Amino acid sequence: MTSPSLLTAALPSPVADVEPPHNCALCPRLVQHRAACQAEFPNFWNAPVPAFGDPEAWLAIVGLAPGKHGANRTGRPFTGDPSGDMLFAALGTAGLLDFVPPEPPRYLPGSFRDDGAQLKGVIILNAVKCLPPENKPTPEEMRNCRPFLEQALHSLPKLTTIIALGQIAHQSTVKACGEKLPKRRFAHGAVHHLLDGRRLIDSYHTSRYNQNTGRLTQSMLEEIFALAMI
Repeated sequence: MTSPSLLTAALPSPVADVEPPHNCALCPRLVQHRAACQAEFPNFWNAPVPAFGDPEAWLAIVGLAPGKHGANRTGRPFTGDPSGDMLFAALGTAGLLDFVPPEPPRYLPGSFRDDGAQLKGVIILNAVKCLPPENKPTPEEMRNCRPFLEQALHSLPKLTTIIALGQIAHQSTVKACGEKLPKRRFAHGAVHHLLDGRRLIDSYHTSRYNQNTGRLTQSMLEEIFALAMI
């Protein structure tokens, strides 16, 4: 488990200028939930989770929100839980991940925030930056957080392709790109050619539930990355 000393400051964000403050107060329910988690788990990150990856990214991966024992614990998106294990494995297979583990090499990439993983041409973002109760943000919370996603996407000069993991990430990404949902319906494997020239590719989320039910398999996710790299 990540030690308390690793959580005293955020990792450098590739889009640092558009990140919310550590004590962001836009969503009262999420602030209250953060406080409850802080009381229960004082060594967790328990704050808006910054982006992770390459500032020169051509590919952005947009997830839903931090997991309680994943990114909310570690302070890095998709890090420290099964959803991240699947995602980082697919990134490695696609050749989009460098991994130089600390000595001794006790961890796999995606295990904790200082595990030595470095993304190549990829950035990981979330539609909602803070942990929502039961992993279900409200529409208002999604609207409050959308400007951070919009600004992050627009601040990446080499971005050509976006993978949305799940329907909520898809909806937030479509709106962040200034488009309308009826014309951009979510479907696993769907490719949307956005008006700004970028591509949006949909995938089921890498959640533990989707993995356990077989809705999303490792090979299915690898096919999404292969599609992105065409």
